[in-house]
Amino acid sequence: MCYRQGQTYDNAIRVDMPDIITLVGLLGGLIGLVFLIAAAAALRRLRLIRATTRLAFAVAFLAVGVMFGGIVIGTQGYRALTREEVAAVVETEPLGPHRFRARFHFPDGREASYAVAGDELYVDAHILKWKPIANVIGLHTAYELDRVAGRYRSLTDEQKAPRTVYGVGANRAVDIFDLRQRYAALAPLLDAEYGSGTFVAVEQPERLEVRVSTSGLLIRRVGAPAQ
Repeated sequence: MCYRQGQTYDNAIRVDMPDIITLVGLLGGLIGLVFLIAAAAALRRLRLIRATTRLAFAVAFLAVGVMFGGIVIGTQGYRALTREEVAAVVETEPLGPHRFRARFHFPDGREASYAVAGDELYVDAHILKWKPIANVIGLHTAYELDRVAGRYRSLTDEQKAPRTVYGVGANRAVDIFDLRQRYAALAPLLDAEYGSGTFVAVEQPERLEVRVSTSGLLIRRVGAPAQ
């Protein structure tokens, strides 16, 4: 995991899966269904060899459809990353010793406010890096913010003081991270799945940008909070 301490609001690009990926998934499923029907017809006619062959093709094409369908579903919520992007704009407000509020403004229009314990704002994300063969069909490095937490300057406070952690990732039935762990078939497509974290001290009301690049997260101070 990489850490960077705070070091301008582009429009982040939502991962709209290329039509070719959806098309391949649908086509694979459709062809698999056709072979499955053909296998059933051959079986009724007691043509066992033909039925077995068609069933094998049906399984293969259905597997392709399921795999590409899983990629489409599993990457929903992730954002394409072809350069440095703004993942969130944050407005901080100190509330007292070791306490502050962080208001997040996400590129998709969502907003969230978190009461955080600590001296520093910590944010991490999931990063998906695809191999060149996947780039050809339109899959590029993608990211999703995962957690927001507080961080203390003092190691003693970090070990003993109250902690606050909030999840900011989307809840989904299928996640590409889980798919990669379960199915080795995705190995030729995914180069790496890893976490990246960054933090910055919160000492006064200010406006921050959480940015993400292919090398990880960073936070930049950009001025006072909007009035």
